[in-house]
Formats: sequence, C-alpha cells, structure tokens
Amino acid sequence: MYIQKGTREFTLTNLALFAAGFIIFANLYITQPLFPQFSEEFHVSPAVASLSLSASTVALSFSLILFGSLSEAWGRKRLMTFSIFAASFITIVLAFSPSFEILLLLRVIQGIVFAGIPAIAMAYLGEEMDPSSLGIAMGLYISGNSVGGLSGRIIMGTVTDLFSWQVGMLFLGILSLIVSFFFIWALPASQHFEPRPLQLASLTKSLFSHLKDPGLVCLFGIAFTLMGGFVTLYNYISYKLLDEPYNLSTTIVGWIFIVYLVGTFSSAWFGSLSDRFGRQKVLLVGIMIMLSGALLTLPVNLIIKILGIVVFTFGFFGSHSIASSWVSSRAKSNKAQASSLYLFAYYFGSSVGGTTGGFFWSSFGWNGVIAFISAFIITSLLLAVILNLSSRRTEN
Repeated sequence: MYIQKGTREFTLTNLALFAAGFIIFANLYITQPLFPQFSEEFHVSPAVASLSLSASTVALSFSLILFGSLSEAWGRKRLMTFSIFAASFITIVLAFSPSFEILLLLRVIQGIVFAGIPAIAMAYLGEEMDPSSLGIAMGLYISGNSVGGLSGRIIMGTVTDLFSWQVGMLFLGILSLIVSFFFIWALPASQHFEPRPLQLASLTKSLFSHLKDPGLVCLFGIAFTLMGGFVTLYNYISYKLLDEPYNLSTTIVGWIFIVYLVGTFSSAWFGSLSDRFGRQKVLLVGIMIMLSGALLTLPVNLIIKILGIVVFTFGFFGSHSIASSWVSSRAKSNKAQASSLYLFAYYFGSSVGGTTGGFFWSSFGWNGVIAFISAFIITSLLLAVILNLSSRRTEN
C-alpha cells in the first residue's frame, strides 16, 4: 500500500521529512551569513571564508554516493536518524572552535554526516509515495530545505549581532537535537524497501549505469549549474549589503534571507504544476525566472535588488523541485544511487561555484558575480532543452 495524499501517513511523512530537511539545511548554511565576521576575526579573504561552507558541501557531495549505496543495504530510516543527530551534535561542538582551521575540519566531518538525509529522503519518497502524490510530496520536502536554510541564516545573523556567532551555533544545535526526536516518532517505517547485501563491486557497477542515461546526465548537469549559481549569489550578497552604499547590519542582512520563504511556496507549487502540465515546460520556465532574478540584482536601488533576490530564489527552488523529482521517476532501479549522483552534482556545484565566485567578487565586484552566475544558469537552460528532446525520443 503506497502513501496517498489526504491520509494520516502522508501528513506524518511530510512533516518528518520537512523536519529532517530543516535540520540539515539550517546547519549546513549556518556559516554563510558569517563570512564577513570570519574575514575580520580570522583575517581571511572572502574566498577563503567561503570555504567554511564549501568544505561542508564538497564533503557532502562525495559522501552522498556512499550513503546512498549504504542505504540500499542498511535501510533508509536508520541512516537518516544517524545523520540528523550527528549533524546537530557537531554544530554544538563548532561553537568551541579555537581557530579557523579547526572550524574547517569540523565542517568537513559535518558535511560527511549531512549526506544521510538528502539522497535517502528522495529515495524514500520515490519508494513509498503513490506516483500521483510524488510531485507534491517532493515539493514539500524541498520546502523544508528552504525553511531550514532560511532559519539557519536568520538565527545566525540575529544572534551574532546580539551575542556572538558561537552562541548562535549552540542555540541552533540544541534546537536541532529536539527536532530530531520528532523525526524518529513521525516517519513511518519503509514498506517497499528491499535490502540488498552490501556488495561494493555490484553497487559501483549500478552506480555508473546511471551515467549511461543521457537524460539523467542532463539532470546532473542542471543540478551542478543551478546550485553553483544559487550559492554564489547568497555567498557574496552579504559583502555587498554590508558595504557602501547600503551599510546594513548583520541582523538586517540575515533577515533578508527571509525571501527563502518564496522557495517554500515555489517548490511545492512547481511540484503540483508538474503533475498537471508536465515537467518539461515547468522546468524551463523555472530556470528562466531564476535568470531574470539574477539580472534584477544589478541595479543599485536596494528595493529592486531585494526583489531580484526574491525572483531568483523563487525560480531556483521551483526548478530544483522539478529536477529532483524527475531523477526519482526516471531511474528505474537503484533510486537512492541516482538521487545520490544528482545531489553529488548539486553540492559539488555549490562548492565550485560558491568559492570561484569569490574571485569574481574580489576582481570585478557584483557585476562580475552576476556575469558568473548568468553563465551557469544559461548552461542549465541549454541542458534542460537537451533533456526535453531526449525525453521525447524516449517516449516515442
């Protein structure tokens, strides 16, 4: 019996995975609004400060493949539970980092344990949800990601102004531990998961088999380029808004991230639209919306710049919702591994784009950052067109 929209199991499943997404993404992005503070306190450049995020995302990207394979043998819920508790505990330890080097080491370890949620959660939904309810369920899960990313940034920005970034990490780590207990209670046990013996040779073979599907390869490329552009904007917008002519406080800059709420709406809404109108059309529209938002951040006027961030965020989360659910449905077997490859590209793009964007910021300012982001988004658009053509040939 698959989980269907309107049932108690559907509600509990989505609340549980929403909570898991909240924990992972609140803790993943806690350092992003702190880059200017790290630059000042530890005397590092913006690109080096961004490593406090990129170190986690690159460790996460590689670990996703391992965790996705392990979950095929050990089960979904067990690994997801380990992930959220370990991630919460490490955030508490981060508050006591004596140096930037130790902080980076802890963030690498944290990036590894983060991997237990994203690919496995997507595979869990792909296995347990009724196909007619998968689009909206995936959208709701991703909306938890956006709320988590938003909350982590706002909490850190506000508490850093009031107290210190160390107090902010203690607060968020304890909150995450509390939410983790709710996850254990609410998530139903897997009903359609069939464990396989952990045979690394066969798992590796099946992993690479996904790369023979041109449609999946396009989706992996879209993940890399969309996330690379998205993280780049949010990595360096703080430097722009804290500087002339805006001179905003860390708290105000942190609260600007409340625009993440439009991602909560767009991811669920785009998922619903894809069920009605098809993924092909909706994905193209989402990517074009994202590009429009990036260009809107070029004017000096603060209101227009914030509007651009809103539009950019709306398009990103909608596009990510469509692409991620497409991977789950296109992969006919080993869904966790396919999701792992998608998210490997997603977070590797975050690491590459997020750090490389720092050199564009230092050399060319905000115009250079937007040129870099636009190149990534246009590449995503081209890949989406190729994906649509490939899908039509497959259907025919």
